[in-house]
Amino acid sequence: MPQPLLSNKLQIKPARRPDSASLLWTAAALLWLPQAAALAVAVQRLADGAGLSAVVVPALAVLLLGGLRAAVEAGGARLAFVSARRQVTQLRAQVVQALAARSPLDRARPASGLAASVIAEQAEAVVPWLVRYQPARWRVLLVLPCIAAVVFAVSWVAALVLVLAAPLIPLFMALVGWRAQAASQKHLQEQGDMNAFVLDRLRGLSTLRALGAVDATALRLRAVAQSLRQRTMAVLRIAFLSSAVLELFAALGVALVAVYIGFHLLGTLNFGAWGQRLSLGQGLFVLLLAPAFFEPLRDLSAAWHDRAAGQAALDALAQLGREGTPLPGALVASTPLTADAPAAPVSVAVRGLRFAYSGEDAVFQDDDFDVAAGEHVALVGPSGAGKSTLLSLLAGLIAPTAGQVLLDGVALTPASASTLRQRMAWMGQKPHVFAGSVQSNVALGRGQTPAEVQAAMQWAALDTVAQAHPGTALGEGGTGLSGGEAVRLALARVALAPQAGLLLVDEPTAHLDSDTAERVVQALLQLAQGKTLIVSTHDPVLAARLGRVVLIGAQS
Repeated sequence: MPQPLLSNKLQIKPARRPDSASLLWTAAALLWLPQAAALAVAVQRLADGAGLSAVVVPALAVLLLGGLRAAVEAGGARLAFVSARRQVTQLRAQVVQALAARSPLDRARPASGLAASVIAEQAEAVVPWLVRYQPARWRVLLVLPCIAAVVFAVSWVAALVLVLAAPLIPLFMALVGWRAQAASQKHLQEQGDMNAFVLDRLRGLSTLRALGAVDATALRLRAVAQSLRQRTMAVLRIAFLSSAVLELFAALGVALVAVYIGFHLLGTLNFGAWGQRLSLGQGLFVLLLAPAFFEPLRDLSAAWHDRAAGQAALDALAQLGREGTPLPGALVASTPLTADAPAAPVSVAVRGLRFAYSGEDAVFQDDDFDVAAGEHVALVGPSGAGKSTLLSLLAGLIAPTAGQVLLDGVALTPASASTLRQRMAWMGQKPHVFAGSVQSNVALGRGQTPAEVQAAMQWAALDTVAQAHPGTALGEGGTGLSGGEAVRLALARVALAPQAGLLLVDEPTAHLDSDTAERVVQALLQLAQGKTLIVSTHDPVLAARLGRVVLIGAQS
């Protein structure tokens, strides 16, 4: 059974220790304590009949502490954002690596629209969680006990009110949060499905027009968009409910403290101040700290929806990275071949090969197959006989159910696949052309110089094509190139792998006119000189020009 490409390490778990950003934000919140004390002292002095000169020092203290608090908070915000961007970039890199490690023949691969939505859009939901929720969580854990302790030193009744009101807020937020996370997961899934649906329909727009199904597709798109709107509103309703719960209990807590302080100063309630009456300054100090006590909880409540959305995005990223069949040997490091390594022909041997797609009949059953080094072989047979499947097995794009594939006597296994693939070159039946320049499509990031790319293009006769100059931009799927020109681009890619001693080519002349097919065959045979060539084809002309023909499947 294939191992998951990404483990549960993709999860971002709450840190056991606060990071630098959380500590800075905590320090900024605690700076309100001396600020509130300075304000209380100033008011008490004015109440005692002192002049304005008596409040100059407290006023300067409030001003300086306010500036320091703003600076510290800004520094914490910057650190949190930089750290969050770095972590999200790492998560995206892990998921992209996992997707790149999958076999292109993996039928469980996610739709391109869904993968793009998760990596590009949904991953952004992790940033607010890291920037807002994690620091808010630490402020709750560190600031609340400090404020409660300071208030307790002045009035144990006020501290008791705060301590009793505080747990109710996270309790109800947790209850609401479970529903918020479930709603966020459904919303993100709906968003990804819609993106996948739109991309799929855009790719097949010409087919939809030919079949007269444009109106039906528009109706379905409208239904999907309506469903997404409903999911979005459901998430917003839960977010508003979470904020309402916080404001209710925070308002009750502050109101109870204010009522107690008011009646205590009026002499109605004479208890709760350690056997003495609170002064105006002490009462004001407690009143100023009461809203600050609930401020970290208010920030946590505001970030609670971010936590739910971030966790849902993480689950989507992990699911995207774990599902599917990994490409054998894709994650195994190998020593690259040197540029001057000879392109020695590779011998191929298949022993006891068994393979069947899930839920289908066996394609191969204890089959043997041999190709000598330097031999040119055509695989011929009816559609569905297994020609392309055999090429994929030889390339290690799919793993056999049983049996072995040996290249120059070395078994193709996950441990050896990465090294052995460096001695292969693959040319698929439908070469994929991605959005980018012609040069980047030919080079495929393999580190060749522009001169080498230009030489490969000239060899494939791409230099005579007006829309195939190295700097020309191509659209996704090869927009701007004809079928024959896309095949020539694929030949140029193969030409840039001089160390490849085994060429695996799938239907190179399919859907080409006779003149273009002849030019492609000539170029392919020239490229295969001194190398092993295995071609899957329905073209009898191409098969006749190769050294050996191997029949695949039952012949009628």
